[in-house]
Amino acid sequence: MATVKKTTAKKTTKKKEVTRQDVITAYMEYVLEHEKTPKSVFKFAKHNDMSEAEFYNFFGSFEGLRKEIWNTFFTMTMDVAHKSEDYHGFSNREKMLTFFYTFFELLTLNRSYVLFALHENQQMMGKMEQLKGLRKHVKGFAKELIQERNESKTNILLERSESVYSEGAWIQMLFLIKFWMDDDSPGFEKTDMAIEKSVNTIFDVFDNTPLDAVLDFGKFLWKERNA
Repeated sequence: MATVKKTTAKKTTKKKEVTRQDVITAYMEYVLEHEKTPKSVFKFAKHNDMSEAEFYNFFGSFEGLRKEIWNTFFTMTMDVAHKSEDYHGFSNREKMLTFFYTFFELLTLNRSYVLFALHENQQMMGKMEQLKGLRKHVKGFAKELIQERNESKTNILLERSESVYSEGAWIQMLFLIKFWMDDDSPGFEKTDMAIEKSVNTIFDVFDNTPLDAVLDFGKFLWKERNA
């Protein structure tokens, strides 16, 4: 009687497709674990079990990847805001407050990476390069808010400059990032206070009641500086 040999088919495990988010997460983890940026795309890809081609499917360089991380922070912030049923009924002031509160909550979740990314580039130009995309997004968001405000004004004299307002919002963002980086208060409660006061100030300026607001904000900054 012939014997039948039992054959076992080899199981092949299909490699998981690499996504844009996979590359971003791998990069953030790499720099935190090694406390330095990778020397080359080849070494980074090999370290993370991916090919160079998979990296280049999404990013042309590490510089482009770093910019995209900040773009992702903005996109995620807006996604969270728009998922709130109340957001669409908010005033422009409330939308700006929601944006900054949510953005800095997200930065806090990624604080170690953000501190590394901004401290690694000691030169201001190096820091600003990776923030180029974020600057464009923040200014665009601010322009939308001021456009909505201007559309509600029947008197052209009450309209506000979109370019001035959007640039002011970006400067405000830079100030708050620096404030948050230096904030050592529990739960970063001082940053929350700075957000509230700075947003209220910039809106009060545009509502033609700047003096008290600016003085109050200045006193707050002076107090925090000397605390």
